[in-house]
Amino acid sequence: MSVSSMMRPARHPDASGPPSGVLWSEACDGLSLRNATFGDGADIWRLVGETGVLDLNSPYAYLMMGNWFADTSVVAAADGRLAGFVMGFSPPRQADTVFVWQVGVAAAMRGRGLGRRMLDALVRRSPGAIRYLEATVTPSNEASEALFRGFARSRAARCAVSDLFPSHAFPTGGHEAERLFRIGPLLPRQQ
Repeated sequence: MSVSSMMRPARHPDASGPPSGVLWSEACDGLSLRNATFGDGADIWRLVGETGVLDLNSPYAYLMMGNWFADTSVVAAADGRLAGFVMGFSPPRQADTVFVWQVGVAAAMRGRGLGRRMLDALVRRSPGAIRYLEATVTPSNEASEALFRGFARSRAARCAVSDLFPSHAFPTGGHEAERLFRIGPLLPRQQ
């Protein structure tokens, strides 16, 4: 099976041209990275479900993120198919911070550094001066912990980890605690 057949097609409301709402895009090594759009929401929702490890939110949440948080969200495509995404936002009263809500990479693309490339693009392309990147990670999610610690090392930035949401705060039970990873201050990366 080819890599491209294992990834979801990147669909958009206007399939005849570039996705509406594209603010920036860049291509390198057969991958294109760009901001997320409304039209990416359904494919992102499907990819989250396929990972088997990310919390699957309502399709509405992914449509909303692509529509109203395009400045702080990134999608990656290979051969016209969704290869990965980063969904984020700037928390209120923290204009120098981007909070990464979810990172997902298609199974065929894992282990290739795509997560870090998307985080780099997110910080580089976010409006304003992003000095900190934050995310929450459960204790058992070793892949996410490695991603964020590796991102911090690549930026020679501090990675402070603290407790944020205890497991008993989740109403459904069985959800692990969420620890806050705060990375920064981030300096501009040399190209």
